Amino acid sequence: MAVEAHVTERSAESAARIQRHAGIDRLFHWVTAVAVLALLATGLLPVVGVEFSWVTIHWMTGLVLTLLVLFHLVRSLFWQRPKCMLIRPRDVSEALQAARAKPGEPVRLPGKYTLAQKLMHLALGLAVVVAVVTGVIMLAKIDTPFWKRDPYLLAAGTWGVVYLLHGLAALATLTLVMIHIYFGLLPEKRVYLRAMTRGWVTREELGAYHDLERWPGRRAGRS
Repeated sequence: MAVEAHVTERSAESAARIQRHAGIDRLFHWVTAVAVLALLATGLLPVVGVEFSWVTIHWMTGLVLTLLVLFHLVRSLFWQRPKCMLIRPRDVSEALQAARAKPGEPVRLPGKYTLAQKLMHLALGLAVVVAVVTGVIMLAKIDTPFWKRDPYLLAAGTWGVVYLLHGLAALATLTLVMIHIYFGLLPEKRVYLRAMTRGWVTREELGAYHDLERWPGRRAGRS
């Protein structure tokens, strides 16, 4: 009887699990994270005096990140719901209501993504896209096995703008990554960290942060 009760309890717990991130999305997240951190390290450490052969690592990792961005765009447009990440007036009004609410006062919970999560996604996405586009242009100044360098592709003033945008995008990405890691490690936010490593949240956890009716989700282990 004890064994049967234990199995029933585990089955009930499993049934209460809701899939937040599919396996392919979790893999994309962590591969992208490694690529971004490698690019930040190879791009910024030489600026502060850490000398090593960084150029080849940087541009090759940049190409990997470019492919990852293209993959994300295609998957988002054709297999997911990109509208879920759009910031709507309702998101802003609900976030303001929650900020003004007194302790214990009921508030309208967000759908699958909070306003903060949408802002982070859009800001980081914009910074990465700017870094990728300018980085691809800057490849013209590098000799590789695939092409010869052409430093005269653009005028000197245009190159200055490209370098400025690339540097600003790198600094913005660094700042946003630090914020992302900080909030991801907070005890009350670790449910999202587990969702990005194991894919699921419990129905109870989901109900504490999100409106179950606006995002029913799926059980873990199902597509």
